[in-house]
Amino acid sequence: MRHGPYAGALTQAARRTTETGHYASERLDFRLEHRVDGQLWAVRGEDERAVWVRRCFPWSKPSQYVSLRDDEDNEFALIRDFGDLDSQSRDALGFALAEAGFVLRVARILEIDEEIEIRNWKVETRHATRTFQTRLDDWPREVPGGGVLIRDVAGDLYLVSDPDGLDKRSQDLLWAFVD
Repeated sequence: MRHGPYAGALTQAARRTTETGHYASERLDFRLEHRVDGQLWAVRGEDERAVWVRRCFPWSKPSQYVSLRDDEDNEFALIRDFGDLDSQSRDALGFALAEAGFVLRVARILEIDEEIEIRNWKVETRHATRTFQTRLDDWPREVPGGGVLIRDVAGDLYLVSDPDGLDKRSQDLLWAFVD
């Protein structure tokens, strides 16, 4: 159960982060924006700065532990879980991660089958054919710039960067599931 942004004790590392003037995701006193200059911007009150993303360990949890760094490689914030962000910030972060190459790029969708609580996907990426699963209530999300981002049950991200450029069958399969 999630309580307010200050619920629970901060870990030693998170306390150090806030004591040094950086902002841990428990505070969420910032928002993220993907701007027309193509950069991810973190905004906290009057403080606005371009940031870039650095995925932290464990890499097996791609929707957790992302460090936002400024031009001097100073950490602006540590996002412990994407779910702690508002939807606009989550979309901006998803787009930034997709641009940074932390996702698999889908070239074609071969099939999508539904089971009791799981949706099974078979896709072609630039490198190989892959199969993965999503929860029935985890819908692919449109991202700024026209792409569609899909998160599987393991937390891996798949990007369809140009849905309109897919073959007709792939488009039909995809658009049936975009929220």
